[in-house]
Amino acid sequence: MPVKKKRKSSGSEDPSIRKCKISSYCRTQTPGRLINPEDQFSSKKCLAWFYEYAGSDDVVGPEGMEKFCEDIGVEPENIIMLVLAWKLEAPNMGFFTKEEWQKGMTSLQCDCTERLQSKLDYLRSQLNDAAAFRNIYRYAFDFARDKDQRSLDMDTTKSMLALLLGRTWPLFPVFHQFLEQSKYKVMNKDQWYNVLEFSRTVNSDLSNYDEDGAWPVMLDEFVEWYKARQTL
Repeated sequence: MPVKKKRKSSGSEDPSIRKCKISSYCRTQTPGRLINPEDQFSSKKCLAWFYEYAGSDDVVGPEGMEKFCEDIGVEPENIIMLVLAWKLEAPNMGFFTKEEWQKGMTSLQCDCTERLQSKLDYLRSQLNDAAAFRNIYRYAFDFARDKDQRSLDMDTTKSMLALLLGRTWPLFPVFHQFLEQSKYKVMNKDQWYNVLEFSRTVNSDLSNYDEDGAWPVMLDEFVEWYKARQTL
């Protein structure tokens, strides 16, 4: 999961390194013990689990998040982390508050690492549910944007679209190329929503694209750019 909050460090750090790095990887861990399915969920245990990563604060920050990813065996840029953040209704990338953790983990009935690991397949399955995926996709826009901006900067846009649509939308590679060479520096919420609808409804050969439809100008320009490339 791309994380946008900068880690505190006593030493110097390459400014190109982001808040919890998109390119960093957590080690895959083997569950330390088996869970007895008859064990009841414990709110007290869930809270103690939270403080393993939050320390003395009431929020899990980037450093705690990195350890959390390591413990559950999920890379921080894995889309599963985005699905988990959506389940916890976390508004800020790289942070889980105590309230978000308690509410979300209670909903998932997870009070320890092993229980959450047992729910990873369930979280992954949400991506295959059309309605859930639409909600995750829409959530991702506000989750990833800087909160003092109404739009997503283009670097973040490309990273998030790659995460969400890169493996399922055949036209994504050429759309990514279009964004790289286009005049656009940001993507607004209407454009973001329409990219998903475009990816779901327009054929990869654009044969059913309606030039008179209500698509944003960005997508009209993409279609013109793509067709021009095809005739070269």
